[in-house]
Amino acid sequence: MRIQKKVRQTNLQEKLASSPFLTDGELAVLLNVSVQTIRLDRLELGIPELRGRTKQMAESAQDKLKAISSGDIIGELIDLELGVQGISVMTITPDMVFEKTKIARGHYVFSQANSLAIAIIDAPTALTGVANIKYKIPIHVGEKLVAKAEVIRKRGNKYFIWVKTRNEKQEVFRAKFIMVSLEP
Repeated sequence: MRIQKKVRQTNLQEKLASSPFLTDGELAVLLNVSVQTIRLDRLELGIPELRGRTKQMAESAQDKLKAISSGDIIGELIDLELGVQGISVMTITPDMVFEKTKIARGHYVFSQANSLAIAIIDAPTALTGVANIKYKIPIHVGEKLVAKAEVIRKRGNKYFIWVKTRNEKQEVFRAKFIMVSLEP
């Protein structure tokens, strides 16, 4: 059953607001239309393609950083609300895996989560005080990891942050950090 163009475009905007990394193909399946229809709707609404949306989000997030510079972020920071939450994306490349097993080296996954946790601290300087981490499944070359960090609680100069990292299918890593802000 065809839905009206305005309704479809509203649905498209809602889907992208909640999941900005959806491809045109995924949106076409969700909205039961062709990929070309999605492209035309995006064009009409002024919504860039996936790469453009990711780039816009990354540029906006970089401007908000306080406790870490953009060059120190592992992965690509795409969303940041200081003191509240943040999102970064990283694709596992061949140089990030063990030669024999082709499984991602854990320090890359940890570094993505840890640098994201530092990035969301609303202070000029922050360090990792405690890290409780869990690698849930092996990660391989080509997998796109999306890490979402959230400040759960703040007590004095300590931030309690949970980071959950997913591939396209499931959670692959989680970390609970106690980050300490160092006020000058």
